[in-house]
Amino acid sequence: MLTVRKTAPTPLGDATIIRLTNDHGAWVELSSLGAGITGLGVADREGNIENVALNYADDASYFEDGPCMGKIPGRYANRIAKGIFRLGDKEYQLAVNNGPNHLHGGPTGFQNRLWECRELPNGVRFTYVSADGEEGYPGQLRVTADYIWSENDILDLYLRAVTDCDTVVNLTNHCYWNLRGAQSGSVLDQELRLNASRWLPTDETLTPVGEPAPVAGTPMDFTTAKPLGRDIRADFPALKYGKGYDNCFLLDGWRRDFLTPAATLHDPVSGRTLRLATTQPGVQVYTGNWLAGGCPETKSGGRYADYDGVAIECQAFPDSPNKPEFPSVVLRPGEIYEQRIVYRFDTL
Repeated sequence: MLTVRKTAPTPLGDATIIRLTNDHGAWVELSSLGAGITGLGVADREGNIENVALNYADDASYFEDGPCMGKIPGRYANRIAKGIFRLGDKEYQLAVNNGPNHLHGGPTGFQNRLWECRELPNGVRFTYVSADGEEGYPGQLRVTADYIWSENDILDLYLRAVTDCDTVVNLTNHCYWNLRGAQSGSVLDQELRLNASRWLPTDETLTPVGEPAPVAGTPMDFTTAKPLGRDIRADFPALKYGKGYDNCFLLDGWRRDFLTPAATLHDPVSGRTLRLATTQPGVQVYTGNWLAGGCPETKSGGRYADYDGVAIECQAFPDSPNKPEFPSVVLRPGEIYEQRIVYRFDTL
């Protein structure tokens, strides 16, 4: 494994950029700004290696970008309704930064912080300590994110956290994928299959309402692979609220602490395939509905358009702190938050 390390200036100071390249030339590039993925190159069915992770031309552009490109949002990824939750007998008010709701840990979140980093065998460990009261959350939270890159084109992400006070935690990676190549345009003809027969209906602000619903007979059904764009224009409330998919799906067969198959994304042109497995109970699929206008300059010198990438975010359910019927996201002193996401790349 070849490791190349450099620094890049950002508004927060120098970020550390580390590229890991395996023996057949496939690579992943990681940044200490937001503990993010800033590129990932794998081969197509002809052996041509190309970057499939949307990214920016300038490393400083990842700071406070709208799409949260490739980074780890936190302390709570996704939405908390009205920015309010209770723990015990105390109510906490968080920043409201997405319509009436709290999104991705607040205006700064973990995604706009410089994390400490150190190299591991075949990987990188990023560490961030979130202060008690940061963005309104209780407790000091110490977080590590370990990325491990294999000779078999598998990226393993291990997320861990400990706290000194009862708090809530939900971490994921917010990479946008385009398996035809990061500069190749729309992903809507790429095919997605989800291991999910239920999804979470939402209100128009994209927070869950009511009970989980079956996907069968609706545009939310990805239990058989289909192009992302096949039903995206359907006359269906959830798709109109978000101008496309921005929805959480409940993984079939999920058990806490066990890896569960989550999703398969396939590009029929290049043959590249991404298979995800996770210990998380859900997966948020976001088809990049608002990329246009929100992205800095890309590596090609242009800008991304809507639907140029898809984020497949393995995570807990949105608004779980206010939904006792959902899997718990509460972390207490003496406990360890541990989650894993596996990204396996190959070709068909």
